[in-house]
Amino acid sequence: MPLDSSRTDATGRDPSPTDSTGAGSTDGPAGASGAAPARALRAARLGPRDVLHVGSAGLRSRPVRVVLSALGIAIGIATMIAVVGISSSSQAQLLRQLDALGTNMLVVKPGEGVFSGQEVKLPKGAPGMVGRIDGVEEVGATGDVKRSVRRTEKIPKDETGGIAVKASSERLLEVLRGKVATGTWLNAANGRYPSVVLGHVAAERLGITGPGQQVWLGDRYFTVVGVLAPMPLAPEIERSALVGWAAAQRLLGFDGHPTAVYERSTDASVRQVQKLLAPTVDPQNPQNVAVGDPSAALKAKAATEGALSTLLLGLGGIALLVGGVGVANTMIISVLERRHEIGLRRSLGATRGQIRIQFVAESLMLSGLGGVVGVALGAAATGAYASSGGLPWVVPPWAVGGGLGATLVIGTLAGLYPAVRAARLSPTLALHAA
Repeated sequence: MPLDSSRTDATGRDPSPTDSTGAGSTDGPAGASGAAPARALRAARLGPRDVLHVGSAGLRSRPVRVVLSALGIAIGIATMIAVVGISSSSQAQLLRQLDALGTNMLVVKPGEGVFSGQEVKLPKGAPGMVGRIDGVEEVGATGDVKRSVRRTEKIPKDETGGIAVKASSERLLEVLRGKVATGTWLNAANGRYPSVVLGHVAAERLGITGPGQQVWLGDRYFTVVGVLAPMPLAPEIERSALVGWAAAQRLLGFDGHPTAVYERSTDASVRQVQKLLAPTVDPQNPQNVAVGDPSAALKAKAATEGALSTLLLGLGGIALLVGGVGVANTMIISVLERRHEIGLRRSLGATRGQIRIQFVAESLMLSGLGGVVGVALGAAATGAYASSGGLPWVVPPWAVGGGLGATLVIGTLAGLYPAVRAARLSPTLALHAA
């Protein structure tokens, strides 16, 4: 039969549109059969819980390798935390000492003369003149006595042990904010007789353990009435034998000229008093008077602690970098060993992005584990050091946060290349190679 030209085309096929099932189109939107049009398939998204699960799978299957890789990160972070913590603890101790001892004390001593080698002496009334300066609250003084102190007269005169003999005013201990470890301080009563107070270093060198013992001072025995506690702001006092001002003049030939005048002023007037001390003590020759700040030594020591910690912090950073290289090496080996797993996941529909997320997450968890362990070890090392030295335990929060942040950066960088390499594996080649 001839074909109906209105129903067929040149090839003899029905030109009417059909759906995917071959049914002709209808006026309805879904066609005669009511079937919906086909939609493109989309890969399922991985939630946070899924990422943690697939990321930790590789870690759980290789615990020994995980421990060894995380150990490199832990050593680097522990080094950094310990360095910062120990330095901060030492600085906190120094600041605590400065707060207790004060930064408002100045020391007046003889300077260098106009001509080289000229001996300069402070006036006998220097302590009184300093005490009349506006803002000065306390004044004490010491004077060098040209005598030696020994345990007994049997010891040769040249074996002094580096111990100086000084005349001391009664207010000296109060100005220095020092303490007597054992015994008592010089006063109006015992300061007139052959009695002596030893600094703690001087007492150790003489073998004196407490008051009541005697030492050979000059040409006679002096009775020890007290031993001082350490004085960080006046180390020269720690190595001295101190006698009363009156006893030094009467028994030891002291000329009465002070060699050091210690003063404390109000915090607000320290700088102003410092400018007035030299012209007040010696108005005619103020250049012959030297004014010092004992607290500057502790401040410089605190600054030195900070500079040293910066150097050691760099060494910790190098250790952390080495740990990051170890993590990257571990992740690359993991990709090579797990090609079968990667190919199987890709065959089941995992996208390249999901493979990348899996290995980056694994690297982050590996480095994060090392970071947490490193922070704990560093804090423990700081605590042990602080406890052994009697220091406050200080671990700055920024150091902990910086250490953990560094591990996340290291983990991301170390896992990025292995993750990209894993995502580029062909499913077929990966399964075939496995």
